[in-house]
Amino acid sequence: MTVTVEVISRNMDVSERLQKYLDTKVAKLDRYLPDIEEARVDVTYEKSARSAADRQVAQITVRGKGFILRAEERADDIFSALDTALDKIQRRIERYKGKHYRGRGDGRSAAEVVSSAIYEELESEQPIIARRKKFMLVPMDEMEAIEQMNLLGHENFFVFYNVQSNGINVLYKRRDGSYGLIEPEIR
Repeated sequence: MTVTVEVISRNMDVSERLQKYLDTKVAKLDRYLPDIEEARVDVTYEKSARSAADRQVAQITVRGKGFILRAEERADDIFSALDTALDKIQRRIERYKGKHYRGRGDGRSAAEVVSSAIYEELESEQPIIARRKKFMLVPMDEMEAIEQMNLLGHENFFVFYNVQSNGINVLYKRRDGSYGLIEPEIR
């Protein structure tokens, strides 16, 4: 199965050499996880970075049925940032495979429980809301939410549908390294 590679660039031009490099390297990710449906690569040149070594940013997002994995790296060269991000995404794929290919205990995989989560950015006309996202919530328990939060590289919070409480919860990381859970109630 061939992985669809989408390349988005900000503040830089994607040369033919870079495009070819991305196509060959990122397309090989399905060797590690055959369920990958699409891969998105964001390459950015940040002029206002504190250090010159942090100006080139490469972010790789991999989507498949029931999972989203993301890795971001910064370097002074876009190719080294991409190589480091690819190494990081490969480690996250291996970690995901190790935890999720064993199943959910009842014989069903997480991919069988729900359809894939799809992120969609919406443009907003109001200056207060700079970005909107819509995504499908994947039913999971609290431990799966912690794993998914770490796999995505989210450091602050993660929104999920809790199968134990049948409600939307927000998982967040506390300063001491532990996790907190917000369980909203409607009046």
